[in-house]
Parts: sequence; structure tokens; C-alpha cells
Amino acid sequence: MNTQRPTDLAIALRGFFHNHLPQVMGASAHTIWSYRDSLKLLLTFVARDGRKPESLSFDDLSVHRVIDFLSYLETERGNAVSTRNNRLAAIHSFFRYVASVAPDHLELAQRILAIPLKRAGTRVVEYFQFDEFQAVLNRIDLTTECGRRDHALLVFMFNTGARAQEVCDLRGSDLSLAAPLSVRIVGKGRKQRICPIWSVTARQLGELMEEKGIDPREPVPVFTNRRGNPLTRFGIRYILDKRVSDAAASCRTLEGRRLHPHSIRHSTAVHLLKSGVDLASIAAWLGHASVNTTGKYAAIDLDMKREAIARAAPPSDRTEESPRPWHSPDILAWLEAL
Repeated sequence: MNTQRPTDLAIALRGFFHNHLPQVMGASAHTIWSYRDSLKLLLTFVARDGRKPESLSFDDLSVHRVIDFLSYLETERGNAVSTRNNRLAAIHSFFRYVASVAPDHLELAQRILAIPLKRAGTRVVEYFQFDEFQAVLNRIDLTTECGRRDHALLVFMFNTGARAQEVCDLRGSDLSLAAPLSVRIVGKGRKQRICPIWSVTARQLGELMEEKGIDPREPVPVFTNRRGNPLTRFGIRYILDKRVSDAAASCRTLEGRRLHPHSIRHSTAVHLLKSGVDLASIAAWLGHASVNTTGKYAAIDLDMKREAIARAAPPSDRTEESPRPWHSPDILAWLEAL
């Protein structure tokens, strides 16, 4: 019988995931799962030369191997810089723990903690214009069970600006479908917020729950797949991709767009902003920790930019008042005047 003793790395991993994250840090299950996936990828990468991941120790980890792993994420797995940085943040968190509980590996921890996050370019925020989102909804067949679910799902996401995982976690008991209409959303870090919902949203959710036999007083998942299991983030992504593809035939501006569930959240913010809602209220609506995060939406809508430039007076045109400076016969005098 194989009675191999656990390695120092295995002992540290167990303490990190079973004690430090849930007990000391109070990390949510989603944070723990994210860190787990990152470290699992790292161990699989280090062991891909034929070794077994369970046999790895701290001696098998080095700064160079971690840097090679980060490069592998971008070059072979095609991950964006933001994803690469998220993986590195998980590795940093683990080695901060290692530095506190395993002094023998303090130097290794310090070297890995010194690996910097990579600067990433800012992407254009993709979102739906109101008429584009309406086109997506209009193409959904409401005579089918999946169609009614998808329509209610997308309307709820646009109404609340909820993150995909927040939608997956939605339970019947979180909804108040009698006045005042609202929903309790559990967001990042288990922070809760109350969001008002439209009467059309409440009606569709009520009909969906009645069709599925969901008691609104019970903590039962509202949005489920055909097998009755709660929708996942990937399931929501699949539904949105399918519905956008269907709508692209009648709404050409949707063709070739990089739209995803978070795009609906961006769309909610822009729609609220264009409707005259102030940034502080939008921040509370979306569950942003800072109004600065919400401020980016003030700069992304092209229609709002056009309205702003139309209200702003341009500088006077002095073309006919004086010749252009480079037409001056005295080039030295012109340079002196600069």
C-alpha cells in the first residue's frame, strides 16, 4: 500500500484552502473556487514534464517557472492580460500565506511576490444600444418554455445590471413581486443590495416561477436549465450568444460584436445615465464600491458625446483675420513668437 507522506507544498495548499481562505480571510466560495482554479493550472503546468502534481514540492516551484506559466497563459491558452493578472493575484495570495506559515520558504515567497502585474491596455467597453437590446428581445419566441425563460432572464439582467454570477445565485425568496417591486442581490464579497424592478420584470418573473412551480417564499433557483439545475455563467453566455446571433439578421449593428453577459450590465449603466440618473445612484444600483468605477460610463456613449460637443461653443475661426503663421515671411520671428 502506498503511504507516501504529503509534501510541504501539499500541506501548505491544504492549510490555505481549508483554513486560511474560509476561516481567516472569510473569502466567499466563488473566491476560493477562483483561487483553486489558478493554482490547479499552475501545478498542472509545472508537472507537465511527466511528474504527478501530487508529488510536487516547493523545490519544484521557482520564479522562472511561475513567469513561464504566466507566459503560457497568454501564448498557449490565449488568455487576456487581465486573466493573467487574476491568476497571478491568486498565486500572490498563496505565497503571502506561505511566507507567514513556512519560514523555510520565505525567500521563495518574496521572489514570487515580487513578480509584478502586467500593464494592460484599456479595451473599449462593449454594450447594447437600447434599440439593439430591444431587437434581441423581439426575436425571442415566447411560445416556447426556453423562450419565456430567456426573455425573462435578459429583461431581469437589463433591469438590474446584475452580474452573471449574481443571476445564477438568484433565489425565489430574493424577489419581492408585490409593491414595492424589488430584488435582493448578493454580490461580490457577499455584499447585498436592493434593486427596484419594473412591473414588466416582476410580471415575467412571477409567470416563470409559476410555470416552474417555484414557491416565491423558498430559496429555490429562479433561472434553471432543461434539467432543472441552476444556470451557470457559461449557460447565460450561451443563451446570450444564441439570442444575439438570432437578432443579428434583422439588426445589422449586432454582427461581429464582442458582446457578453457583462455587456448587459454596461448597457444598464448607460441607459440609466442617459435617462438622467446620477452617478451615485447608478453606483448603488450596480453595487460598485466607488463612484469612480461608475464614472467610466459617462465617457463611453457616443450619443452623449455628440450632445456635449453640440452644447460646447467652438473657438472662433480666425482664418480670415490673419494669415497662417507658417506663411509669415520672417520664419525666425515666427519661431520666437512660439
